[in-house]
Amino acid sequence: MKAMILAAGLGTRLRPLTDERPKALVEVGGRTLLEITLRRLRSFGINQVIVNVHHFANMIVEYLQANDQFGMEIEISREDDLLDTGGGLKKAAEFFLRNSTEEPFILHNVDVLSSIDLREMVKLHRAQHALATLAVQHRKSSRQLLFDENHRLCGRRGEGDESLEIVRPSRKMQPLAFCGIHIISPRIFDRMSEVHAFPIIAAYLRMAGEGENIVAFCADSYYWRDLGTRASLKRAAEDIEQKVIEP
Repeated sequence: MKAMILAAGLGTRLRPLTDERPKALVEVGGRTLLEITLRRLRSFGINQVIVNVHHFANMIVEYLQANDQFGMEIEISREDDLLDTGGGLKKAAEFFLRNSTEEPFILHNVDVLSSIDLREMVKLHRAQHALATLAVQHRKSSRQLLFDENHRLCGRRGEGDESLEIVRPSRKMQPLAFCGIHIISPRIFDRMSEVHAFPIIAAYLRMAGEGENIVAFCADSYYWRDLGTRASLKRAAEDIEQKVIEP
């Protein structure tokens, strides 16, 4: 199985930590966010990874070389212009389509620390014959995805009612917060009509509205934390020190 780590963001919420280095090389618990994500993927038997880069891109390349790629096969997808999550994935399509495999792959934000069981996510993905499976939780969030009673994506909403978007009407819709971890089938690349820079969630919503099966993996029983702010980094460091989570 292959994976992609989304690491091209500017990390503006982490400034000044990202004034002279990319978000992926910010540390928590004595390890960089990139190392934590790579080690986690490797613990699930994943050895082939592509990392998209933009902000201080050469620092990430040099870091991986200095650490012997952490014993993995790692490729780099350079983005001269930021392509957002969907555009970044689409640019890396050749990496996943190589050898014409139908095996699903993992898409993982670099600024996520979790204990979510990726094997269980893959198992659900296959059982549901899903195009994409998204790790989600019941928690507060300014942006929530909406799923029907069969856990299929049907819309999203922000903080105001005017931001409500329904792509598949359902009698009952459950709001859930996305965790930044996806299992995706390679056939998604045939369904991506969007070009250049675009968010993957917008593409999922379009595809769901066209009948594709985008499903939820409930991750309430697992540890999860967004590492996109200095405050969340501090809390994660405390959790690591108290052995609530292993980095």
